[in-house]
Amino acid sequence: MTNVVPMPQPYDPFDPENLRLDQSFIESAGVRKLLTTVPVRKPHRQELVRVHSDPAYRLTAAIIELRDDREVYLVPPVLAQQTPEAISVTLFTAINRQGVTFLWPVKLPTSDGKTNEWHRSAGEAAERAMTRWLFVRANMALGAYEMIEASATIPDPVWPTATFKELLKIGFRESLIEDFNHPVLKRLRGES
Repeated sequence: MTNVVPMPQPYDPFDPENLRLDQSFIESAGVRKLLTTVPVRKPHRQELVRVHSDPAYRLTAAIIELRDDREVYLVPPVLAQQTPEAISVTLFTAINRQGVTFLWPVKLPTSDGKTNEWHRSAGEAAERAMTRWLFVRANMALGAYEMIEASATIPDPVWPTATFKELLKIGFRESLIEDFNHPVLKRLRGES
């Protein structure tokens, strides 16, 4: 039997194996991703989402939605009580598979206790998404949101280190209504 030693292959700079980064490269490179944008929105129908299970990462608050402009404004309680357009929501901290953190406003029943299936099913989806990855999709024929669980085993999300206060500050930095002279309230009163 002859011992044959294979010749080493010449180095190919375009071979994927020669280009592949180790998963820990980002951590070892001395960089960290800054959280500078926190959208305030519902989950998109084609994204898997999770909701932060820590109660410190949710808040019952008042908002004003300008649907035509696709804008959401945070309203302090003292102003919300005197603003008919303000609605009560729970702001949940959510994240998608791409690592985008967002605030998900889920409407609460009105002061007369009325609720509808859209609001009830959105709240149920947010609760369920605390423990599993979900698609949340509007079903017009059903008149509610439906939940579709991920069939694959997906690791738990990596949540940002920001506090909930910091997330609120980033998410509503341009859309906090602080007084009755705010342009949005003037517009809603027909003053501009």
